[in-house]
Amino acid sequence: MRAMVIDQYGKVPMQLADMPIPEMSDYEVLVTIYAASFNPIDFKIRDGKVKLLVKYSMPLILGNDFSGVVTKVGKKVTRFKVGDEIYGRPRKSKIGTFAEYIAIHEDDIALKPRNLTFEEAASIPLVGLTSYQALIDILQLQKGQKVFIQAGAGGVGTFAIQLAKEMGATVATTASQAGEDLVKSLGADIIINYKTEKFEEILNDYDAVFDTLGGEILEKSFEVVRPGGKIASVSGLPNARFGKDYGSGFFKTLLFSVASHKLTSLEKKYHVHYTFLFMKPSGKQLKVIADLIEAGKIKPIIDKVFSFDDAQKAMEYAESGRAKGKIILKIK
Repeated sequence: MRAMVIDQYGKVPMQLADMPIPEMSDYEVLVTIYAASFNPIDFKIRDGKVKLLVKYSMPLILGNDFSGVVTKVGKKVTRFKVGDEIYGRPRKSKIGTFAEYIAIHEDDIALKPRNLTFEEAASIPLVGLTSYQALIDILQLQKGQKVFIQAGAGGVGTFAIQLAKEMGATVATTASQAGEDLVKSLGADIIINYKTEKFEEILNDYDAVFDTLGGEILEKSFEVVRPGGKIASVSGLPNARFGKDYGSGFFKTLLFSVASHKLTSLEKKYHVHYTFLFMKPSGKQLKVIADLIEAGKIKPIIDKVFSFDDAQKAMEYAESGRAKGKIILKIK
């Protein structure tokens, strides 16, 4: 099969290669991939920034979510059959959606929303699961609460705003002037122009923050949360609590504790609970998300669709940070 691979960590371009079709276990299905999408985790993996959490062998096929059609089913698969149109996010140890085929556990997929094209469906799994696990599992957002979602016009932001509004929350977000109309159309109540305004001077007493940027932006986010509030971050540093929950072992947990010392200090200073989110695949949650999409509660936001042969150009565009919504790789 054709696949986009890297041979080493670093800011190296992906190369088109001929790779073997994946073998599948009894609980897996083989999927013909129709479309995949780009996410920041793709270049973080490429650059070796998640090596402490997951180790990969080379050559490595990149790509973390997809849509496609079931081609073959394992002996113990019970929920899917050949011909099913599905979408999903593979386990971190089995990534590789920038390819013509993938073998994936039946627990990690769901039937594709019936009202979406394959390209639209491919835009959903990673951002949908990330938003679901941040807003529902970690932040436990309630109707009437206030949540600050950073980078509202990005892939995660466009989904998270819609989900938070469906949950009955008041949503503040950041966007450039170019993204203002988009986030407003998705339901954002307060829009802060990050180029001319400082969110920490405008927002206060928020129940929750969903951080997608990390660094100094994450640190300033503690200032806008009420005592007892929560922050969930996909771009911050893992802390000791995450290391213990993730089963990272003593040494890595100690490293996380040292590296995240400043965040732990901010937790204590502002009486805010900080959680690093390393999203998990879940077919059950994808089914809930599909139901919301089919009911018209959430819609996909797509910036551009690239051909398979232009995958490297798509990666460079994704890394530029200019996209409003998701970037799609059309494979079939």
